[in-house]
Amino acid sequence: MRILKTAVVVLALAALPVRAADQPATLDQVIDRIVNREQAVVASLKQYTPLVETYIQNMKPDDKLGEVPAGDNYFLGRADLASGVELRSLSEKTGTTHKFLGGLKGWFSFSLQYLPRGFLQMVYLDTSGFDRQHYRFDYVRREFLGEVRCLVFDITPLPKSGKGRFLGRIWVEDQDFTIVRFNGAYSGTSKSSFYFHFDSWRINAGPGLWLPAFVYSEESNFQYALVKRLQFKAQTRLWGYNLGHTAQEQELSKILVEAPTPIKDQSVTANDLLPIQAQRLWDRQAEDNVVDRLERLGLLAPRGEVDKTLEVVVNNLEVTNNLDIQPEVRCRVLLTSTLESVTIGRTIVLSRGLIDVLPDEASLATMVAHELGHVVLGHRIDPQFAFFDRLLFDERDTFRHFVFARPAGEEEAASAKAAELLKNSPYKDQLATAALFVQALNARAAEIPNLVSPHLGSRVPTSIATQVSASAEPLDPSKRAGQISALPLGGRIKVDPWTDRIEMIKAKPVGSLSEREKMPFEVTPFMPYLIRQSSSLLPPSAVTADSKNEPAKKPNE
Repeated sequence: MRILKTAVVVLALAALPVRAADQPATLDQVIDRIVNREQAVVASLKQYTPLVETYIQNMKPDDKLGEVPAGDNYFLGRADLASGVELRSLSEKTGTTHKFLGGLKGWFSFSLQYLPRGFLQMVYLDTSGFDRQHYRFDYVRREFLGEVRCLVFDITPLPKSGKGRFLGRIWVEDQDFTIVRFNGAYSGTSKSSFYFHFDSWRINAGPGLWLPAFVYSEESNFQYALVKRLQFKAQTRLWGYNLGHTAQEQELSKILVEAPTPIKDQSVTANDLLPIQAQRLWDRQAEDNVVDRLERLGLLAPRGEVDKTLEVVVNNLEVTNNLDIQPEVRCRVLLTSTLESVTIGRTIVLSRGLIDVLPDEASLATMVAHELGHVVLGHRIDPQFAFFDRLLFDERDTFRHFVFARPAGEEEAASAKAAELLKNSPYKDQLATAALFVQALNARAAEIPNLVSPHLGSRVPTSIATQVSASAEPLDPSKRAGQISALPLGGRIKVDPWTDRIEMIKAKPVGSLSEREKMPFEVTPFMPYLIRQSSSLLPPSAVTADSKNEPAKKPNE
């Protein structure tokens, strides 16, 4: 049997693209390359401090839907990969540093407390010694993950290799032999700490650079405390790897051509601003300061196509309501999974999580219209942020400093204004789905309190449901069964973990769904479409290994 497996591997290797003279030709050589490459990847990750977000939904059985959320947990923090699995919390407004227990001692305490460090641990296959002295490798087949051709192996810890060893399957890309996906669990669960099953993915950011980006974990019938059982689904996302190379810094290298002589108005005083104009610019300065700070922290996506899509919706609302708003309204996307929308001056911010779950453009327009209502009604930003020293604080205090929640009176006024704007908009005949979305959110909110708890502003404006429902056409009862009220998390937006840039997922919609397949606001597995990026996206210091599979040096070494 061993001879047969070796022969199959040799045939698979023969089909690999010819790239270098040291291309492995035997099973033993392939395994050596995999081991060396994984050690180089782990070493290279120590130079990064990405943002880490873990969202967990506890599940309970449901006769009609199979299982539904029954409580949730949320964590957002900054990882210090140089120190292993150290995390600094950003999701607590107190700004305190959390020293989470766990790591390789378990991810879940006896008192039912999830340990965020344990979920971060899932980005590593094995930090205590991934080598042939501790693992057995069994070749399975070749398989494509997106556009990346991979060799698939099952790996098993050898006897007496110790606890915390990975048991499962790995996918190895066929050029540099980097592990790009691993699916399984760590061994060694005890009575007081537990390891969960997980599926971990790495995304290519350029030649030799594969970054941990997505981890999905799930337990459907996990027994603890002798008689109790646990059901949950969890998503962990990592991004913000390249925060040190901001777009503003890159502008220094651009060549700018200026006119040889400035154009002067005959009357200098014609260029002076009126008091109202000065006030608008002062507010805009505060707004720009906040937006820039959030982007530099990796919490706000850089401007891109998604922002333009949102601004098209804004323009549709403005044109059909004869609005001329100056300075113009801008849109940005918060990269977190929490469902929230907020207005920072005249910048409308929607979270990635909110955009993910909105079922159609009319529902999106409803959320945008509410925030536009704040702008039209003149609800201003706190002018303190126009002073730059107000932006100089530890990132752990971000959500304590940036609080843009509106009083209940302003929220109700904005909802009423939004309903008025929507009545005159191109979306006026499609508002039934928007009302259905808000109804579904209200019905599910008690089971997902952390998902609907905002970081920056007020909760998603469910008060708009009454206003929208009054003007919406009622849904045809015969079509109600096939109606999608809300999508699962991750249904709309794709995030590049290296650049933080986002884009809309353009996959074709699936066919008719059963009620069990709709999963509104729920966690689902990750299945990214892997591709190889060009070297133009990376600075030279970012490449993790050279052709000899040696760890890359940090920029200051």
